[in-house]
Amino acid sequence: MEFKLHPERKFRHIISVPFIYMMIIPVIIMDFFIEIYHHICFPLYGIPIVKRSNYIRMDRQKLEYLSFREKINCAYCGYVNGFATYFLRIANDTEKYWCGIKHKKQEGFIEQAHQKNFLEYGDEKAYCNLVGEERRKK
Repeated sequence: MEFKLHPERKFRHIISVPFIYMMIIPVIIMDFFIEIYHHICFPLYGIPIVKRSNYIRMDRQKLEYLSFREKINCAYCGYVNGFATYFLRIANDTEKYWCGIKHKKQEGFIEQAHQKNFLEYGDEKAYCNLVGEERRKK
C-alpha cells in the first residue's frame, strides 16, 4: 500500500489505471492457452498437473473494511499475480523436463531456483554422460 504514502501522485496514479487494467486481456488469453497446454502436455510427459488453487487466491476482496474500488483492485491483483506465479511454475516444470542446462554465468543475471540442479553451461562431458546414459536405457 505504498501508494497511500504519496497522495501528491494521485494524478499519476489515475493516469496509470487504464494501463494496469488493460493487461487483463492478454493475461486471460494467456491463461486460456496455458491451461490447454498444461492439461494436454503434462500428462503426455508424465509431469504432475500443477494445482491452480495453490497459486491463484482471490480472497482479499471479501474484507469488509475495503472500499468497492479497493476490493476490485485486490481481486485483480490476486488473479494476475497468482496467475503469473502459476504460469512460472508450469514454465519451470517444462524447462526441467526438456532442458536441464544452466545459462552462461553473467554479471547481474539471476539464476532461477529450479535450475540449481541443471548441468553447468558448457559442460560437454556431463551432457554427453547424461545423454549417453539415457541412450543406453533405450
